[in-house]
Amino acid sequence: MPGIESGALVLGLVALCGYLIGSIPFGLVITRALGLGDLRSIGSGNIGATNVLRTGNKAAAAATLLLDSGKGAAAVLIARALLGEEAAQIAGGAAFLGHLYPVWLRFRGGKGVATFLGTVLALAWPVGIAACAAWLLTALVSRISSLSALVAAAASVPLAWALGHADIMLLCAGLAVLVFWRHRANIARLAAGTEPRIGARA
Repeated sequence: MPGIESGALVLGLVALCGYLIGSIPFGLVITRALGLGDLRSIGSGNIGATNVLRTGNKAAAAATLLLDSGKGAAAVLIARALLGEEAAQIAGGAAFLGHLYPVWLRFRGGKGVATFLGTVLALAWPVGIAACAAWLLTALVSRISSLSALVAAAASVPLAWALGHADIMLLCAGLAVLVFWRHRANIARLAAGTEPRIGARA
């Protein structure tokens, strides 16, 4: 019993640390530092890289993309190095939740695409690369970021199975469900044919 309790406590701390890493709103920090205004009042109001791009600053958008994906990867890699694979999955999932629902922004965060991809890349790089390729291919064809995100998230589950990483399928499925949930307004616009394309200015 003490061992189980200690294990639960440690994993709870892993989840908390992962959440705090994921909750850092890099898009908001970068745009404010560069004097680009409050990102939450620009475009979609989202704090992710796609909305940063709507400010017209490509460097800021690229930095946001790298940092948002990096925080998911960092949470996974640190937890794996210290405690192993179970902790890595917990930390990655918690970092993703931190990005979606950051305590610093009253739980109003981003849609999690970059953090999702960074997390999956760190958990199983072949699956992550394949998911990124699915995103890129869809983006090149459609020029719609939200559609690319939905395709990449949905594809991650069968890709995990096909590439021999069935151990992360459940986590991928859970994250994919949250990606779809956070994109529900985008899905409605996609159905109506009114979803903006990549690079559209605010």
